[in-house]
Amino acid sequence: MKITAYLSLGSNLGDREANLRAAIENLSRVGAVGVVSSFYETEPMEIKEQNWFLNCVVELRTEMSAAELLEGLLQIEREMGRERLRPKGPRNIDIDILLFGNQIVDEKGLKVPHPMMHERRFVLAPLAEIAPDAIHPVFKRSAAELLSVLPAGDVVRKL
Repeated sequence: MKITAYLSLGSNLGDREANLRAAIENLSRVGAVGVVSSFYETEPMEIKEQNWFLNCVVELRTEMSAAELLEGLLQIEREMGRERLRPKGPRNIDIDILLFGNQIVDEKGLKVPHPMMHERRFVLAPLAEIAPDAIHPVFKRSAAELLSVLPAGDVVRKL
């Protein structure tokens, strides 16, 4: 049975757009890519002394479990040269599972929905663009609703 997942992709090293496009292409190994949001340029949040990010959200239809999908995504990141040198630090590619159908997953190393997605404009803006009615299974609110109640703050520019 196919599940619709929403993934957040980000890059702030090298050719950010090429990195996102390569990651999107590689996602075909773990499912069928559906709608892809616009690209958004985003100010770094926690560690400010780094390049701005380019972010997008991708709809993916998959037959994998959430854990299998995560392992596939980590493999794509490794093959693209992702190095985890510093938490929240610079990276050529980052792929996170935001939503996995309406499932709530709480396992070591895997939390779905993404535990911070409801606080991140760089996630909610592209998600609301492609799936405004996607429901957060914990808060029971749509992506568009969650985006509308975010306080002003972090800079997110649609390209």
